[in-house]
Amino acid sequence: MQMRISTTHGAYEVDLGCPIDLSLPLLSGLETVNCFWAPEVEYSPVVAGNFIGDTQQGGSVNFFNVRFNPHGNGTHTECVGHIALERYVLHQSLRDAHFLARLVSLYPMKQDNGDRVITREQIEGVLQAGEVDALIIRTMPNDDFKKRSNYSGSNPPYLHHEAIRYMVACGIEHLLVDLPSVDREEDGGALLGHKAFWQYPENVRIGATITELIYAPQEVRDGIYLLNLQTAAFQLDASPSRPVIYPLRAI
Repeated sequence: MQMRISTTHGAYEVDLGCPIDLSLPLLSGLETVNCFWAPEVEYSPVVAGNFIGDTQQGGSVNFFNVRFNPHGNGTHTECVGHIALERYVLHQSLRDAHFLARLVSLYPMKQDNGDRVITREQIEGVLQAGEVDALIIRTMPNDDFKKRSNYSGSNPPYLHHEAIRYMVACGIEHLLVDLPSVDREEDGGALLGHKAFWQYPENVRIGATITELIYAPQEVRDGIYLLNLQTAAFQLDASPSRPVIYPLRAI
């Protein structure tokens, strides 16, 4: 289905028949992505007397309990409530669902201390002020191992806080990465990247979001897309999410 959209950044034709799902499924057990020592995802049928909520075990319906951690299991979107002393809830902060987004592929740069970091200079090379609302970062190399990695204790790549400051100056409201966090795994609670993105606590950007642990397939080209950011209405700072992008053509 082809349709035309007009944004503050220009007019585009979008193909709604070609969705590209950037989310990772919440699989139970070890064959799924995990970070920060979160417990494994667990699905278990409700059992009450003679009733069992599993049709494969003779139940009339499937009726499962779910245990998971939004930040540690799979693709998730978070608001400033993730780091704030005040209570902010994602579904109250994320008012819109569609955004103009740029997808970029970048190799994290190795630092003197061994860390691998996306730098400000790299972001300056791929992003200009005012061109999009959302930035999607695919780190390289990009392979299927990202779909089932256990990142806990591995010091995965992250974003330098000055790179994030530049994104904010360029007008980025929604940041999506295929990493467990925009910050270093163990940083003593500094959270420089998160604080820079949300400008917390001085000038809080309540409507801005960070989405982590996405996966952009290798065949998807860098460029401009329409982003549909889907989340659940949990009364929390974060939710499992399903970011979907659609190819665009400028008109």
